[in-house]
Amino acid sequence: MKEISCPRCKHENIVKSGTAKGKQRYKCKECGYFFSVLKEGKSIDPYYVIKALQLYIEGLTFREIERILGVSHVSVMNWVRRYNIKAPENFEYRPTYKVLTHAELVSFFSDKDSLHGAGCVITELGDKFMVIKWERFRRN
Repeated sequence: MKEISCPRCKHENIVKSGTAKGKQRYKCKECGYFFSVLKEGKSIDPYYVIKALQLYIEGLTFREIERILGVSHVSVMNWVRRYNIKAPENFEYRPTYKVLTHAELVSFFSDKDSLHGAGCVITELGDKFMVIKWERFRRN
């Protein structure tokens, strides 16, 4: 069990002191402060935060990142705001992406036409790889 300490003086000399709004209240015997323990939020592995920000910089949308990584698009938006990340604006190229196994990745690069007229970035996603490819828009 996690030890509870006073948020004011950090002492662990506390006693239960009733409930408020369904939450256990405590009293610090050192400073006399009454407090409730706040629910801890769910933490996300920093790996997913970094991957989400990388994918955002590469031009993927929040919803695409949500589908790929399995984290909320709102979380991705919050991380972009928190770390002040700016995606480069480029209207002549559009990114497309594929998630491939190692064998599929080798096959992808053996095809000479797969990258003709395009650039790409490869990033690992657990036991798979993501290829992000940029192609010029074709103007009619």
